[in-house]
Amino acid sequence: MKQLKQLYRMYEENDSAMKVALAADLRRSKLESAILEIEFLKNDVKNIMIHLKEWAKPEKPSKSIVNAMDDVVIYNDPYGVVLVMGAWNYPLQLTLSPVAGAIAAGNCVIIKPSEISVACTKLMAELIPKYLDEECYHVVCGGIPETTLLLKERFDYIFYTGSTSVGKIVRAASNEYLTPVTLELGGKSPVYIDSSVNMTIAAKRILWGKCINAGQTCIAPDYMLCTKEVENAFVAKAKEVLYEWYGDNWKASPDLCRIVSDRHFQRLTAFLSNSGKVAVGGQSDAAERYVSPTILVDVKPTDPVMQEEIFGPILPIVNIENAYDAIKFITGREKPLAFYIFTNKKRDRNLLLQKVSSGGVSCNETIMHIAVETLPFGGVGHSGMGAYHGIYSFNTFTHKKSCLIKNFNLIGEKVSSIRYPPYSDRKMNFVVMATKKRRGVSCTYLPYLLIFFLGIVVAFGFKAVAKVAGFDDKLPQ
Repeated sequence: MKQLKQLYRMYEENDSAMKVALAADLRRSKLESAILEIEFLKNDVKNIMIHLKEWAKPEKPSKSIVNAMDDVVIYNDPYGVVLVMGAWNYPLQLTLSPVAGAIAAGNCVIIKPSEISVACTKLMAELIPKYLDEECYHVVCGGIPETTLLLKERFDYIFYTGSTSVGKIVRAASNEYLTPVTLELGGKSPVYIDSSVNMTIAAKRILWGKCINAGQTCIAPDYMLCTKEVENAFVAKAKEVLYEWYGDNWKASPDLCRIVSDRHFQRLTAFLSNSGKVAVGGQSDAAERYVSPTILVDVKPTDPVMQEEIFGPILPIVNIENAYDAIKFITGREKPLAFYIFTNKKRDRNLLLQKVSSGGVSCNETIMHIAVETLPFGGVGHSGMGAYHGIYSFNTFTHKKSCLIKNFNLIGEKVSSIRYPPYSDRKMNFVVMATKKRRGVSCTYLPYLLIFFLGIVVAFGFKAVAKVAGFDDKLPQ
């Protein structure tokens, strides 16, 4: 708790420095830095501190009749020394949020920020030793060589956020010592939209999810599935919305981030010329690593933009005819980290929810499910394994230690002695009867009931003895 308070103090006292670092790495606006990273981190730690005592206390699950006289307890043990590997696209949030969960669970942490987000990594390396216990929390800076050396060490848990390709490397390295891992990866998160929506609202929510952080978000809408009719309506509305947000000169807007590196910029601009047709946007500037919000139409499933996660402000639209086509298209690919369903048709929504497997879902919204602290955030299949946020962060870094506590009660020993040799059919029949599962039977309060009835038996027994002894008339009636 002391370390969590120090972590919160670090956020409070260095709010401005964090915004400056985010602007240096991504040209992030103050508002986006606040709501997407800094305030998120503050509220994350606050929530943990409010609930930590409740989360950490030993759990007492239900028990069967066999253990009616015993204590059955689950203790929350820290794993030990944890490696947390952060990502560059949200360099503070994606590094420090899992660190808070690891601290809450009682672990020591080696923190490895991304070498791509230079300013934020430098800031964390400077601040963390000033606020947190240096014996328990270390920041390791560096690139691929340092990361490779770290993965050769033996950790008790590894938490990685980043690409699927590197996630496979981390998973392979963890196998050396059978180290458990959480992998927060990515993938192509689809949007399904039909004609039943309010197109003005839908366009704003989809474009906001695509444009924040210049599309460099693991749960950004990656591509859109809709009919040609819906596509035309969406494109027309998108032009209005983007000009409303960014004016006539989008590049001059202070509210649009930049691509993080030249390599990432070149990969994105290649999509503009080799996939579909530009319907909105399409501008770029290598000197500033600027890529405008862009919508591509006439996109084929085989186009390069559909072969990998985009991680930029480019939204390709693939035409389908209905929800069934969308299900077939999505399930024919790797499971996405997020799925966005835009429809007012409850039947179609439920069908899509039932048939499509994804890490998480937002209906008639994008991104915002990540901000619900009571929901676990994580992927499935190639989009990751494990989850965190809120209590799920605490549980991720906690080993649930099972414990059965018996005493030397003679009655309990007499009953349980049925397990000892010599064996017989009578003993076997008793064991089968005693251990047989029965619906709706709970033994949580059975010991108290036994004591209650034992008290009644003792009281009546005492009265009977008193009557035989001839002084029952002296007892209170």
